[in-house]
Amino acid sequence: MSAITEKKKVSYFREVQNELKKVTWTSKAELIFSTKAVIVATFLFGLAIYVVDLGIRGVLDLTGNFVRIIFG
Repeated sequence: MSAITEKKKVSYFREVQNELKKVTWTSKAELIFSTKAVIVATFLFGLAIYVVDLGIRGVLDLTGNFVRIIFG
């Protein structure tokens, strides 16, 4: 590699380092709260999808039974 390429790499990583110093990171407490909120929301949405799935399955089973009764 040439010296110019090495200088570009070093310059790039220094710029990245300087930009990362400007970032405001979330606090540990906020991160823990957000993580818990995501886990609870994921569980609730999964439960809601499961309940809707059971309802649809029940309706389809009733429809199938009704069709079998009518058409034998």
